Amino acid sequence: MLTIKAFHIILVVSWFAGLFYLPRIYVNLAAISDPQSAEYQRLLGMARRLYKFVTPIGLGAVILGLWLWFGYGFSGGWLHAKTLLVVFLLVYHSYCGQLYRRFAAGQNVHSHVWYRWFNEIPVLILTIITFLVVLKPF
Repeated sequence: MLTIKAFHIILVVSWFAGLFYLPRIYVNLAAISDPQSAEYQRLLGMARRLYKFVTPIGLGAVILGLWLWFGYGFSGGWLHAKTLLVVFLLVYHSYCGQLYRRFAAGQNVHSHVWYRWFNEIPVLILTIITFLVVLKPF
């Protein structure tokens, strides 16, 4: 079970790396006024590849988390809170894909400042989850 836990942690760290970087690409995309420019197309390609790369990593993290859940049991309020935050992360990840599709279609409606704030959401969630897992406050 410890091997599963180690792989779960590796996948979670990798998933968060992608969730930290993808919106940073969106910040740069939103700052470009011409969607036909070479820079826009290069960043769009980076966003597409990153999203496709981290999606299976995130799913793997969730699958191994469920494996641990069934192996150790689902008890404690902290674990319920963590699970709710993971569900929110899945929604966030999916929304990142929707945002990519809007950029690809030239239909972005948000400013680069909005994306800077949007980029902070996974940082906040990671912080809360870390404290929940380590401290198990309830």
